[in-house]
Amino acid sequence: MDFEKIKKLLKDNGQEQLLEYYGELDGKQRAQLLEDVSKINFSVTDCINNHVADKNLKDIATVPAKSLDEIAAHRDEYCEEGVKLLRAGKVAAVILAGGQGTRLGFDKPKGTFNVGVTRTLTIFGQLMSNIKDVTDAYGGYFYLFIMTSEINHDETVAFFKQNDYFGYPADKIRFYVQDKEPVCGLDGKILLADKHRVAFSPNGNGGWYSSLVNSGLQQLLKKEGIEWLNVFSVDNVLQRICDPVFIGATSLSRSFCGAKVVRKTCPEERVGVLCSIEGRPDIIEYYEIPQDIAAEKDENGELKYPYGVILNYLFNVHVLDAILSWKLPYHLAKKKVAHVADGVIKTPDEPNAYKFETLAVDMVRYMGSCLAFEVDREKEFAPVKNPTGVDSVESARKLLEKNGVKL
Repeated sequence: MDFEKIKKLLKDNGQEQLLEYYGELDGKQRAQLLEDVSKINFSVTDCINNHVADKNLKDIATVPAKSLDEIAAHRDEYCEEGVKLLRAGKVAAVILAGGQGTRLGFDKPKGTFNVGVTRTLTIFGQLMSNIKDVTDAYGGYFYLFIMTSEINHDETVAFFKQNDYFGYPADKIRFYVQDKEPVCGLDGKILLADKHRVAFSPNGNGGWYSSLVNSGLQQLLKKEGIEWLNVFSVDNVLQRICDPVFIGATSLSRSFCGAKVVRKTCPEERVGVLCSIEGRPDIIEYYEIPQDIAAEKDENGELKYPYGVILNYLFNVHVLDAILSWKLPYHLAKKKVAHVADGVIKTPDEPNAYKFETLAVDMVRYMGSCLAFEVDREKEFAPVKNPTGVDSVESARKLLEKNGVKL
């Protein structure tokens, strides 16, 4: 777009402040600013005055899960179905790897963080080892899509190349960048990250599929006949990826998605709770669920809502395509964001801005049906979120060693 069109676009959306410093910019900077503005999704600012409605917890119900015992009893049947789908090329995996290791005091892509002690063992390296367990067992390779962010894309791609893709066929790996949304001040005005750059932020982990589609990779899914996508978070080093038992159980259940779950250790555990709301599968985040509901017990004295999700889902691609047009709701995240004010970049001491995020948990409700698949937390749940304490480098190392991984 040329300057006059951009100027009109901003006026129509009440965001003329983005051109405040245009007269100070050189030709290259002006072009960059105009390009940034042309990519803005102005509709997200409507969310400031129209928050995502609270979930109706009056109609909440327990979701039955495939228990560890039931899975063990039908393991061969589920595995056979899953291996059949893998060998037919019907399943691919998606790593959500757009984050940095900031909370770990690490300024590089989180997947490149070293969890080893006497040897180098990065998070990516361990995940690729977990994948190898599956590919060795069924004798093939599935497509692996890795979602990065603008901040860490080049470093992530270079890291895989430097490590010879951890022995995985390079032609089976695709990298793509997560989409982003503008960052607004609390008054609804979009911020400038610099005089010639609009402030953007990744659109939340719920944007993983729309970002994949927008990157052009949907055509590969169609060409290869991929029907299922196993999406998971980069920070859980015990993730079992494209687990044929999970795939088979979900497929045979006729559900449109599956969610790996663990039994909560206590009502306060910081995991989303898989349940049913108004007859549809849903996930209530730990910060959304009232403590009286979280602590509610059943007739056996067990938690009434015992299953916590670990961000390992299996989604049916055909249904994903259908819900793309429905648009996931945006959630507001109030954050401290550095921005240009009075001609200089200022870093606030208090939250000053809204980021607009979609959540993967919302996708479960949109899918319409979901198989809850219980896993042993000591074998499949070791998130690396903090340096020490709960869900930390320390706790993950202990569980890796317990599972026979040399550190």
